[in-house]
Amino acid sequence: MPNNLLTDAFFADLESSDGDILNAETLPPLCYTDAEFFKFEQEAAFNHEWLCVGREAQVKQPGDYFTTRIVGEPIVVTRDRAGEIHAMSSVCQHRGMLVAEGAGNTRGFVCPYHHWVYSLTGELVNAPAMDRTCGFDKRAIRLAPFNVEIWQGFIFINFDSDAAPLAPRLAAVSSAIANYRIAEAETLSPMTGRFPWNWKVMFENNNDGYHASKLHRGPLHDFVPSERAVFPDADPTDAGFLRFNGTLHPDASFNPTQRAVLPVFPHLTEEDRGRMTFANIPPTLSLVMTSDLVIYLILRPLTVDSMEQDTGILVAPGAPQDPAFEHRLEMIMTSAKKIIAQDMHVDERVQEGLRSRYAVRGRYSWQEGAQGQLNRWLLLRYRRAWNAIKEGTARLH
Repeated sequence: MPNNLLTDAFFADLESSDGDILNAETLPPLCYTDAEFFKFEQEAAFNHEWLCVGREAQVKQPGDYFTTRIVGEPIVVTRDRAGEIHAMSSVCQHRGMLVAEGAGNTRGFVCPYHHWVYSLTGELVNAPAMDRTCGFDKRAIRLAPFNVEIWQGFIFINFDSDAAPLAPRLAAVSSAIANYRIAEAETLSPMTGRFPWNWKVMFENNNDGYHASKLHRGPLHDFVPSERAVFPDADPTDAGFLRFNGTLHPDASFNPTQRAVLPVFPHLTEEDRGRMTFANIPPTLSLVMTSDLVIYLILRPLTVDSMEQDTGILVAPGAPQDPAFEHRLEMIMTSAKKIIAQDMHVDERVQEGLRSRYAVRGRYSWQEGAQGQLNRWLLLRYRRAWNAIKEGTARLH
């Protein structure tokens, strides 16, 4: 992107992606393909927002930890001896080595390079052979901490220590999915994949009701017709938004029987069971909720055209104890993988198309209401970041 593209005129032109979906147009292709815009977007949409990094179930016991990364930042999440969850940079404050990789259980973190030792809460507790170093005080050194908030069993972090709490801005989403009680759900081990497209391509596809009856046409998806999509109003200052999609029969599920084969979440209402619910907490978390299973997607951008995604599954309490659980789950996942393969083929080709000189700003169908909600969420944050950059109170890293 030319250095002069980030201008008042550029951001004024983005305004046509705001407002009612029937009047809006898509974001410019450069917002998906340009490395300099991605750098701006990190400041606008990631540096001050709550970012999902995983589930509480991944750190069940004191000493448990796991590592992850978002927009290039290596992160370690721990549960300390008192049972509190912490998140911090995993970058050693000596020479930049990562002090933790993977997941496990530990008493603390020993940097493998020079054996500096950090506690589960990030404090430096030992630094060998530093006694001759002038002015060195290990009490003043620690792994950089991040704000942590737990929502519905998901762990969120924020790089901004002054960020407002998350939960109050998710009141509408929390109310809509309350009967799933997903904080109490059983969490299956997530899978991680790396993909060659912009994170917004993935987020948009996850929430696009328009394509479902076209791309996924057939017995594995026809019971969730696109014309039954509903998009509740959401304020862009909120932290999330919803899509409901009515089904042709109650307890619809992605498997050859088209009906729930796992135990249904026990507190769902008749209304809950007659639709699928898509709950979105941008920029990192998207939930696909059926009567017997919730798929959660944690999006973690790496570059403008690459990302990682953690894909996890939540089921009703006690469901895995059924001797037939693995076989029933396989029925669902075999079908889901076929649908996901169709989506991923499209995601890769969309990213390729957006790089073309012939890519344009398109128009939306009413069945793409979730894209309008995401645009409004993004544009509010783009405006804030651009104004802060012009005022000198923010800068691109």
